[in-house]
Amino acid sequence: MTTLVKDSPPQAPQKRPAAPGDAKRRGRRENLAGYLFMSPWIAGFLLLTAGPMVASLYFAFTDYNLFTAPKWIGFDNFTKMFEDPRWQKSVEVTAKYVVIGTPLKLLLALGVALLLAQSRRGQGFYRAAFYAPSLIGASVSVGFVWRALFSDDAIVDRTQSLFGMDVGGWVGNADWILYCLVALTVWQFGAPMVIFLAGLKQVPRELYEAAEVDGAGPLRRFWSITLPMISPVLFFNVLLETIHSFQIFGSAYVVSNTSCGPADATLVYTCYLYQKGFKEAQMGFASAMAWMLLLAVALVTAVLFWSQKRWVHYEEAAR
Repeated sequence: MTTLVKDSPPQAPQKRPAAPGDAKRRGRRENLAGYLFMSPWIAGFLLLTAGPMVASLYFAFTDYNLFTAPKWIGFDNFTKMFEDPRWQKSVEVTAKYVVIGTPLKLLLALGVALLLAQSRRGQGFYRAAFYAPSLIGASVSVGFVWRALFSDDAIVDRTQSLFGMDVGGWVGNADWILYCLVALTVWQFGAPMVIFLAGLKQVPRELYEAAEVDGAGPLRRFWSITLPMISPVLFFNVLLETIHSFQIFGSAYVVSNTSCGPADATLVYTCYLYQKGFKEAQMGFASAMAWMLLLAVALVTAVLFWSQKRWVHYEEAAR
């Protein structure tokens, strides 16, 4: 008797287990691909940021005029800097600009953000309209327009004359031209406004409803709910706008017609740095000024981070 044997189904070929060396080679290829994609940024950082920073640190301790080889002089540039009355004036003007302009800009940005956070018709249009100055405010053309608006017998001069203010053009007045720059930076409140608006949208409505039931008024709700809830956003805006204020250059240079005046009234720190480095060819002195500015901004940033423990409330900390 013949026995029929059923053929067994063909088995799939088993894959050879990957050797440890294969995984390492694959990892190296992936890392190489990542570095290739990052190479434009790395090259730009080394050539345009890190390299110039290292070079400027060396020039800060040298006598360098862009035309001859730098000569090592140690800390002489820093000593001359503190003895220079115009350098002291630039520090005073910059500090005044930061102390006045930054709070006013943030107050206006927060006020407009509170208005736009409420549901109303045409919200998109108003948000775009208020944000637009931040896109064009740093351009040179706006600086020329601003100078024209605040010149003698211009629209600002004529408007204030209607109220009995005989100040004249702000641009030519040493007592008022700095406030012209403050007005320009306050006008560019759109960027912090958008950030405030995003923070306000994250505040739970239940907190306001509970406060209303308890009889809290608008000011009480703002002080006890809104400010604590958006304090991280407020801290971010304060930090960012303070750093930007220290770096002011374009508007001061254009509005003052490249003179940083009159009477050094708009001699902000970066404007004097530009004069020393490129107009007077004292690149060593200018490099020392740049590093002093970096240290000053770092110190202010450290103070702000230290102070945030007292007034910034994070959700994780509350838990």
